[in-house]
Amino acid sequence: MSETVVEVHADPSVVAQVVAARLVVKLIDAQSERGTAGVVLTGGRIAGAVFLAVRDLPARDAVDWSRVDVWWGDERFLPTGHPERNETQARAALLDHLPLDPARIHPMPASDGPDGDDPEAGAARYAQTLAAAAPGTATLPHFDVLMLGVGEDGHVASVFPEHPVGYETRPVSAVRGSPKPPPIRVTLTLPAINTAEEVWLVAGGADKAGAVGMALAGAGALQLPAAGVHGVERTRWVLDRAAAAEVKPTFRSLR
Repeated sequence: MSETVVEVHADPSVVAQVVAARLVVKLIDAQSERGTAGVVLTGGRIAGAVFLAVRDLPARDAVDWSRVDVWWGDERFLPTGHPERNETQARAALLDHLPLDPARIHPMPASDGPDGDDPEAGAARYAQTLAAAAPGTATLPHFDVLMLGVGEDGHVASVFPEHPVGYETRPVSAVRGSPKPPPIRVTLTLPAINTAEEVWLVAGGADKAGAVGMALAGAGALQLPAAGVHGVERTRWVLDRAAAAEVKPTFRSLR
């Protein structure tokens, strides 16, 4: 039975510090248990703050970064190095500052990659990359922790409310007609996200309060994708007070 934990902290800076510390501990624990660790990154304001906090955390050196696999939950289908790509943000803020094995960094395809401007082919390529790293006959590798931001409309990764990608059963999908620019993206689907050992939903700001409150109150996954994600062992919501304003007090485990 998956456990849901809701934490409420003072402000986004504290949220970033808490998530960074938890991430380092989670990676250390995973390596102690299995020898390696796998993390799925997200993008956005708080993600950027988390990356910087990990970079500056002295305890980060306790992680054997050469044995960490880095994946992404979604990506804007733009050229390599474009400032709006989640990969670009993560590399500049964190990845380029760590002794990672380049072969274990797995960015989603770019629009100037081998598949050109075909996001469907790019999604299929990423699915093949995931399957190649999976154990045995599995189609997905082990994700120790998968981090997600929460959009004002309740979207996670690039799975948007009432969008066809919400019905996808394949692990990776192209997204066309995204309601947020850019319109073309590649994303893990909800079934793939829900294979992670732990899913962390991280949100800050009053503009997220409605979506967070509805998700925790039991909204439908198609109408509010954030309500449809969960970790196999744990689902952790890490919120600031503004984002938690519409969360019922019974859900809160920490203030």
